[in-house]
Amino acid sequence: MAEVSKYEALNIEKKWQDLWQKSGEFEPKNDYTLPKKYILSMFPYPSGRIHMGHVRNYTIGDALARFYRKKGYNVLHPIGFDSFGMPAENAAIQHKIHPKIWTYENIDYMKKELATLGLSFSKNRELATSDPLYTKWEQSFFIKMYEKGLVYRKSAIVNWCEHDQTVLANEQVEEGCCWRCGNAVVQRELPGYYLKITDYADELLNDLQTLKDKWPSQVLTMQENWIGKSYGLEFKLFLDSQSIEILGKNFDGFSVFTTRPDTIYGMSYTALAPEHEIVKALLKGSHLSDSKKAKIKEILNQSPRERQASAKDGVSLDIYVIHPLTNEKIPVWVANFVLADYGSGAVMAVPAHDQRDYEFASQFNLNIIDVVKPESGEFEKGKANAEYGIAINSPLINGLKTEDAKESIIRYFEDKTLGKRVTNYKLRDWGISRQRYWGAPIPTIHCPKCGVVAEKLENLPVALPDDVEITGEGNPLDKHPTWKHTKCPCCGCDAVRETDTMDTFFQSSWYFARYASDDKTWNDVAFDRQSVDYWMSVDQYIGGIEHAILHLLYARFFQKALRDMGYLRDSEPFSNLLTQGMVLKDGKKMSKSKGNVVDPDDIIKKYGADTARLFILFAAPPQKELEWNDSAVEGAFRFLNRLWDKSKSIKKMDKIPDINHDSLSKDEKYARLKVYEALKKSHDVFNETFAFNTLIAACMEALNALNAQQNDDVDAEGFYIILNLLEPIVPHIACELSEKLFGRKNFGEISLKSEVFVQDSMTLAITVNGKKRAELEVASDMVEMEILSVAKQKVAKWIEGKEIIKEIYVKGKLVNLVIKG
Repeated sequence: MAEVSKYEALNIEKKWQDLWQKSGEFEPKNDYTLPKKYILSMFPYPSGRIHMGHVRNYTIGDALARFYRKKGYNVLHPIGFDSFGMPAENAAIQHKIHPKIWTYENIDYMKKELATLGLSFSKNRELATSDPLYTKWEQSFFIKMYEKGLVYRKSAIVNWCEHDQTVLANEQVEEGCCWRCGNAVVQRELPGYYLKITDYADELLNDLQTLKDKWPSQVLTMQENWIGKSYGLEFKLFLDSQSIEILGKNFDGFSVFTTRPDTIYGMSYTALAPEHEIVKALLKGSHLSDSKKAKIKEILNQSPRERQASAKDGVSLDIYVIHPLTNEKIPVWVANFVLADYGSGAVMAVPAHDQRDYEFASQFNLNIIDVVKPESGEFEKGKANAEYGIAINSPLINGLKTEDAKESIIRYFEDKTLGKRVTNYKLRDWGISRQRYWGAPIPTIHCPKCGVVAEKLENLPVALPDDVEITGEGNPLDKHPTWKHTKCPCCGCDAVRETDTMDTFFQSSWYFARYASDDKTWNDVAFDRQSVDYWMSVDQYIGGIEHAILHLLYARFFQKALRDMGYLRDSEPFSNLLTQGMVLKDGKKMSKSKGNVVDPDDIIKKYGADTARLFILFAAPPQKELEWNDSAVEGAFRFLNRLWDKSKSIKKMDKIPDINHDSLSKDEKYARLKVYEALKKSHDVFNETFAFNTLIAACMEALNALNAQQNDDVDAEGFYIILNLLEPIVPHIACELSEKLFGRKNFGEISLKSEVFVQDSMTLAITVNGKKRAELEVASDMVEMEILSVAKQKVAKWIEGKEIIKEIYVKGKLVNLVIKG
């Protein structure tokens, strides 16, 4: 028997981590004839410390990477850092440290933490999105997109903090105030750069079909709704003559879009976004009262998200449009639920059949006109009835079903040149301009002669200056005395650099393709096509459900745009997606503010990395939320100790024992059955379900079964298989024991042996009227009549003197006797 000392997790783990580091065995091979697997977990932001969510994400990915390496695949399993962004600037202000120093110190610390988990990442392909070389190629993409027309500049309404002198994302506005300084946020029109993601709206939507059964259905639905394709009628509502006099001849009306043209006879008012050109004109004039102007400005200073979350509110503009079919005058309002960047910033309001319109009409006592009735039954009173039905009170379409009524109205408008059928999208172009320092500079130059021009590719990267002072007030790049002053690349005259930097989603939208390129070529090209064509697309992507829309949608857009520019081959970046659940404690997401954070470093120091890995994969299926449980962590540690102790009774071997299964005892056969059941389960777990908890449970059962028998060959074979199954999950202890017992030899693929699953006997449950009363062990070849006879003898006291109405035998599982009384 092998001499195995006490289980000392930290010493064992350090030994193997050092060996792996020196061996380079986790580096992908440049042999493109090998079958490949590209396993990728979403890269972290270098906040300073890893958390249990990181542990879960990267342990799942690592288990898959290690499994496929053992199966002979060429595996790419990289890591990097999403290292630009606002948190670094906040830290610079708070700790009086340069964002670059703060970021790269955190990266160094987190790399050490991740290493203690034994994660099998490629070291050669590590990257940080704030690296100048990464910025160089990113800026080249921007310039290529700019030249292709995928990037444009326009002015738009944004959240603006007067105190910090910066634009805020909607997520950075908290109850109308800046998340950083607490001052009130206002809406301001500013120029910025936009990516034309809407050019790819149809392809982004249609290609979701190729991801069915490969991505979670919830994510596909969220993306489909975000793109929001719909068809309907677009038409113009003309102002009445008096309203034209008020506004002037520059305004004669406005366009609206509706997906329910069948309800047009129910339009009782129209509503404009407060940013609409007509509203702007009225704010400058004297038609509106001061109180109404104040109310409109109050709505203007709310972010779109705040408006949508607020109760319906608005102001009558005291102007009217003419209904295109009835010629009635329809009042025009400003409403907080109308968004400037959706459609034309104007809606036809049908309160009887749209809940949003209904709430507004109820608030301001506006008419509610029913124009659709249900095909059967009655609509619910006291709310809008948005379901389809039969058109009523609608002269042109009365009696038509909704779909037919929609088509009829659209045809009528087109025949009379009153409007047209259009397809609309909720998806909006992606604004990437950020007024902050710690980001990739947008590589454009403002020339007094040439206008806005792109920097020359040979001048990239446009790197950030290090000598900045970050105070939180305004963009340090705009205040820098020399950095922004340059020469126009077209005419050579004095010019000024763009001081906006890029949204960090820009960086995270192509990093996966950078990993897939041979790192030896990174200085020379953005992507090495031979390498990237071999590795892409990502075979398994792993990350949180919170990234279901923006990151995943932007990454899909980037993949398609880079494909069309000749950089990449594939249309989709991620073949399969796993969205892991959050790690909770006391029913809440772990956070410092809640005081419920568990530090992975503490767990590793006390129990070891393998215990942390085992717990995180055993506590719940990856897709579900995981509730932290201290006793379960201790339970994982005890199991590893049992595994270690069992190794002391396992004989060393140079090959798998040749076992005659028929000659084994009942306990020996049962032990082999449990071992091979675990082996069988591993195929489904690693290739389909990712239910590591069930595989770990099967290995625990197998170990218990081995302990209950005495055959050395069964022990050795079973222990070898268990170690192989557990190695992707708890690699340090598995490798250590495998080395001691089997010399780390690979005895080849262990095939499932059919004879192991043939049982001499079976245990049946016996129920009477569905209630379990006994168990019965019978020979596997016993016929049904004999089984029923023996079963009745086993439960004689429960059926004595009773009439048996029915005898049911479910093969291999149970006998149920149904009795009267």
